[in-house]
Amino acid sequence: MRTVVPGPCPVCNTEIEYLYQTDNIPYFSDIIIIRALCSECGYRYVDTQVLTSQAPGRQEFRIETPDDLDVRVVRSMQGIVMIPELGVRIDPGPACEGFVSNIEGVLDRVSRVVEGVIACGDETERENAEKFLEAVEAVKKGDLLVTLIIDDPSGNSAIISEKTRKLPYPEEEGEGKTEEDSGKSAE
Repeated sequence: MRTVVPGPCPVCNTEIEYLYQTDNIPYFSDIIIIRALCSECGYRYVDTQVLTSQAPGRQEFRIETPDDLDVRVVRSMQGIVMIPELGVRIDPGPACEGFVSNIEGVLDRVSRVVEGVIACGDETERENAEKFLEAVEAVKKGDLLVTLIIDDPSGNSAIISEKTRKLPYPEEEGEGKTEEDSGKSAE
């Protein structure tokens, strides 16, 4: 179902349309996608929200094969996306957008940001960016195993697979840390 609601742009006060669209994600929940775009000032708003009550939580998915790239990912505006093995952490900010994608789409989003460094970074930054992009390609081929983690205080994010580990939302002091980050070692 799609509903269009007119309203003011929060930046320039121009009348714009807010599009509310519901969708069902199998094995997860009904969601609502909210979108708005102001043609005057360029303001964009995109969010996804789960239509059922969810508890804050962490979702972890080990990316092991190229088939894992097809796993559906829902990230709300509050979701923190991490791939510790690649040094990736995406915190929500004022321009944060929610999205529905798959794991390959998440990797592509991160790669597009890193490609910007190649265009305008210094030599060291360009070399690091190229190494990062090579690592992403290795993940896509199944040659490098990594973990996709989403922490969400609203509970509106998900990695939709039977392989997904669902954990409690991390405490403030440990927020965003994995077991490896916290100094624990397997002896």
